[in-house]
Amino acid sequence: MQKIIWLFALLTCSTIVNAQMPGGGMPGGQPGTRPANIGHLYGRILDSDGKPMPYTSVIVLQSRFDSASGAKKDVLVKGVMTQNNGDFSLEELPVFGPLQLKISATGYKTYTQTVAFLTKKPAPGTIPSFDKDLGNIKLTGSISQLQAVTVTGTKPLMQIDGDKKVFNVEKNISSTGGTALDVMKNVPSVNVDIDGNVTMRNAAPQLFIDGRPTTLTLEQIPADAIESVEVITAPSAKYDASGGGAGILNIVLKKNRKTGYNGNLRAGIDKRGALNGGADFNLRQDKVNITASAMINQNKDRTTGMTDRTTIETDPIHTLQNNASRNGGGFAFGRLGLDYFVNNRTTLSVSGVKVHGSMKPTSTLDINSDTTFTAAGTTSHSYGQRLTNSSRVFNGTGLVLGMKHLFPHEGEELTVDANYFGGAYKNNADYNTNYYTTRGGTATGNELQKIQGNGKMRNITIQTDYVKPFNATTKLEAGLRAGLRHTENNNYNYIFSDVLGDYELIPNPSSNYENNENVYAAYATFSSGIRSFSYKLGLRVEKSNYDGKLVQNNEKFGNEYPASLFPTLFLSQKLKHNQELQLSYNRRINRPNFFQLIPFADSTDKLNITKGNPALVPEFTHSVELSYLKTFAGNHTLLASAYYKYTDHLITGYTERQTDEATGSSALINTYINANSSYTTGAEITVQNILTKWWDISTNINIYNSKINTDTTSAVQQDALWSVFGKFNSNFKLPANFDIQLTATYQSKTNLPVNTQRQFGGGPPDMQAQSSSQGYIRPFYGIDIAIKKSFLKSKAASVTLSVSDIFRSRKTDQYSSSAYFIQNYNRLRDPQMVKLNFAYRFGKIDASLFKRKSQGSNGANMMDGMQ
Repeated sequence: MQKIIWLFALLTCSTIVNAQMPGGGMPGGQPGTRPANIGHLYGRILDSDGKPMPYTSVIVLQSRFDSASGAKKDVLVKGVMTQNNGDFSLEELPVFGPLQLKISATGYKTYTQTVAFLTKKPAPGTIPSFDKDLGNIKLTGSISQLQAVTVTGTKPLMQIDGDKKVFNVEKNISSTGGTALDVMKNVPSVNVDIDGNVTMRNAAPQLFIDGRPTTLTLEQIPADAIESVEVITAPSAKYDASGGGAGILNIVLKKNRKTGYNGNLRAGIDKRGALNGGADFNLRQDKVNITASAMINQNKDRTTGMTDRTTIETDPIHTLQNNASRNGGGFAFGRLGLDYFVNNRTTLSVSGVKVHGSMKPTSTLDINSDTTFTAAGTTSHSYGQRLTNSSRVFNGTGLVLGMKHLFPHEGEELTVDANYFGGAYKNNADYNTNYYTTRGGTATGNELQKIQGNGKMRNITIQTDYVKPFNATTKLEAGLRAGLRHTENNNYNYIFSDVLGDYELIPNPSSNYENNENVYAAYATFSSGIRSFSYKLGLRVEKSNYDGKLVQNNEKFGNEYPASLFPTLFLSQKLKHNQELQLSYNRRINRPNFFQLIPFADSTDKLNITKGNPALVPEFTHSVELSYLKTFAGNHTLLASAYYKYTDHLITGYTERQTDEATGSSALINTYINANSSYTTGAEITVQNILTKWWDISTNINIYNSKINTDTTSAVQQDALWSVFGKFNSNFKLPANFDIQLTATYQSKTNLPVNTQRQFGGGPPDMQAQSSSQGYIRPFYGIDIAIKKSFLKSKAASVTLSVSDIFRSRKTDQYSSSAYFIQNYNRLRDPQMVKLNFAYRFGKIDASLFKRKSQGSNGANMMDGMQ
């Protein structure tokens, strides 16, 4: 009976509120606007003996102006009944103005508590939380007072939050309907090249999603799902120490705070007819949250390139290679996730991903070669043309299990995650090389080659993290992590034999291998502060090992790296007038992978022979960074940083003349060495300005000096280079719901980025630049533009027309040299690409899709549908 009475009362009050406040409007707000109803309060009600109290009324009231009486009166905002375990949860609460929480039960004293919002402007760099755990509340005895909640209506575009710089991108409308790559083009400090590769300060970062390493690529993450991007140039001890000094790029996804369903549909086409499409769907009701997404992309890339190499040995050889390639096929991705809210404090999550890729690249490679015989003073010339047809198929499956538990003490939490991703691939390539006396001349010979490959990979990550706050400024974080990786690779190289009349297998001991790599880690960080000064100390310990074998000869390799310590330090001082200084230090590691260690040459591609170096050791990087943040009136922000990175035993590519084991003759072979050291020092400035309501700009400039010291007698050492990277974004909001975005990037002459990874399942590599210790990139720039038209109610639909690399200037142009050769290499991919995309958002907030026909005995969640 008590439950029925309370239900009737709450429904009656709700009807009165909706009649008085149509559309959820708030006095003092702008006409036609709705308040930010994203607040969330939850807790558990106990009696004097500490036992849960079911069927207890919990309501939230707000004082609002009544036009009829001309005075303020308390009106009901939201109300629920507690569950059997005493839990209650109040969502979609307005964040503007004070609220009054009232808890009532027969025989108990009414509990009231004021929750204050916007009591003062948040300090620069702070990110408010819209979730508040009230803990265990006893209706009798002493009741701890709830601290005021401080929120802000509009997030600043850029913030410093501990060890990361946060760029809020959820209102970046130009990337709507795109992928995370489109978002990254607008994030300061991040450089996106013509192939979609992302670098920070001339090195590749690790990609995280919601603070966890991910196997997804940026193309697989919808832009509409991203709330902010965290650029972590100096990661704390909480994060993996591997990855060298490049840092971490953490994508924070939007959190669905409203019951009901929402989603979006996307479709597009480019100037070559390549189609793309995708859909995202989210459904939340009661204790269940379901997310699903799917995406497909056709690929019709076009790439042209040139390699011009001259050997500088006894008999100089000049080789000119012109390459034109096309890439067909496509890519498909699907993801399904489920969150189950066991209670207010415990959430279980499971999600699965499925990936399928099928690529069919073809290429034509023209090879002109002139050899000058010094002693005889004569020159011989040869011309060849290599036609390549290949196919690559990859299928991957992933599974993520997670648990998050919040303790009654605000901020104390425990998370446990298990992540699996595995896949298999096949690659086939047919090479037909014809030789002529000259271009268009008489045929002199022909060579047929084919490659058949396959492989598997499996990654398993298990991680747990615990956070224990002691007060508002002091907390302890600790965690454990294990990363287990298994790889299998098989490549079979066949050459057609005129004698046999069939293809003959060419043995290659490095082509077929299996290996396992395991990394185990533990960390702890302690942070505290005194007034406006704060600090964070951290220590991470990692231990790793790998083992593997070459399948053809059953030769085994292995190594075990002892436990290493990785300290981190962060000091922050808040100054007057919205200013902040931060100093950070960390130590990181980059371990050689199995392929870099195999002591056999891979002659799969005769134009690019590679060989591992079993003598490689891990590289260690020390990083120091000083940052200054200033927030001006009008939400203008300035972020300036000075940084220095020093690496011992840098692992880098290197070319030298060795004996090719496949032929027994001398050849130039790409291998790896530990350079003596390397350093990068620089200064970076990021400015974001909101000039008017319809125009904002973002400017990023990074000036840096870098050098690699090979410390070998055969290496050609180059002088340290001063380089500049700049990025400029300008966004215009025009009448009739039109938006325009202009993006420009510039990269001056700079050292080649260190590339020590081999593409898994990629088959034989194409033309490549040489070692990063032996060359540089010539200057280039690129300009993109996008125009967007939004329409329908609430701008639910939009059409975007974009043009990338308007002036065909975003070209990869590299120079490399050694004691054996001088080489120029350039490459241009999909210039002046035109794309047309359509996006549509849909959703319903007050749907009761999972409502039970019978509420059961406890009546739990009966009020969830009330707005």
